[in-house]
Amino acid sequence: MASLQKRGNDSWLLVVEAGIGADGKRIRRTKTVKAKGIREARKLLAEFETEVEAGHYIAPEKMTFAAFVEEWREKYAESELGIKTLDIYLRFLKNRILPVFGHMRLDKIQPFHVVNFIADLGKDGNRQDGKIGQLSSGTIQYNHRILKNIFSRAVEWRLIRNNPAADIKKPKVNRKEIEVYDEEEVALLFELLEKEPLKWRMMIMLAITTALRRGELVGLEWKHIDLDKGILEVRQSISHSINGQRIISEPKTVKSKRKVSLPDTVVEHLKEYYLEARKKRLALGDAWKGGDHFFVFSSDEGMAYYPETPYLWFRGFLKKHSLKYIRFHDLRHTSATLLINKGVHAKLISERLGHSNISTTMNVYGHAL
Repeated sequence: MASLQKRGNDSWLLVVEAGIGADGKRIRRTKTVKAKGIREARKLLAEFETEVEAGHYIAPEKMTFAAFVEEWREKYAESELGIKTLDIYLRFLKNRILPVFGHMRLDKIQPFHVVNFIADLGKDGNRQDGKIGQLSSGTIQYNHRILKNIFSRAVEWRLIRNNPAADIKKPKVNRKEIEVYDEEEVALLFELLEKEPLKWRMMIMLAITTALRRGELVGLEWKHIDLDKGILEVRQSISHSINGQRIISEPKTVKSKRKVSLPDTVVEHLKEYYLEARKKRLALGDAWKGGDHFFVFSSDEGMAYYPETPYLWFRGFLKKHSLKYIRFHDLRHTSATLLINKGVHAKLISERLGHSNISTTMNVYGHAL
């Protein structure tokens, strides 16, 4: 049995009978909702009654934040978030957010609780990697983003009325100055790469000349390169692995799927590298582990590299030759700044980088432009 009670302007109390308890008393489930008119209220009542009868309803006054996170994960996160994003969210939840909010009732968490949490993250001694100092501003902002996302779902599902993280000022990210190589440093880099295996020379060469992301490079297959036209297509990426299995995914945005022109010298090197790769694949025969994939950069058996592999090799290479340290991702920044220094228009650079819009390019490279 279900009933409606009008409580105020557009406010309704939904009441659903849920049987008899062990003490012999009737069990009543109630929920206050906003509805414009009796028709919408009856629709919400029917949905609420179905939810109660199916045993899916949990009264907000009994639901802890930790319990809701499980609902959020099952009903939203696992289907709506990317694999890598979900992994990061769950890691921050486990290490940072749940220890603070997990035990609290969902409907009792107030904006000031979130403000205190954000402020505490910024204090010294909160790092969990053994390093001295404060958490990075980007990490603090990420925690705020996760809380806001979770509470948004709670509002959307009418478990709470307001999002306690929504109106809190987003933590400011202090962007570090980008470290790149200039033309002389790039020339020295290529000179030293001549002594390295061909695949690593090609990896670094493509990183600098195409500005591909690390995940895009390890996800690149030979079928994505037209050596006759000198065109490379970005169609997929490997930015994550689960239980040793590389996860191939499509680029996040339409702009990330793109065609990149290759310099003639790079095409000639790629042709040489392609012939070597084909010979190795044929020689392996049944020992080939790449399946239907023929990655440009892979293990000797044809398996795609982990996303961390290029970074680890590059770090070791720089240390061996006492070169200025930059991250592997900074090779992408190096590529962009070299184009800027040659006077290439920002719009063309933005398209080559696969940015969703030119404002992203301007934000990252505005100082150089």
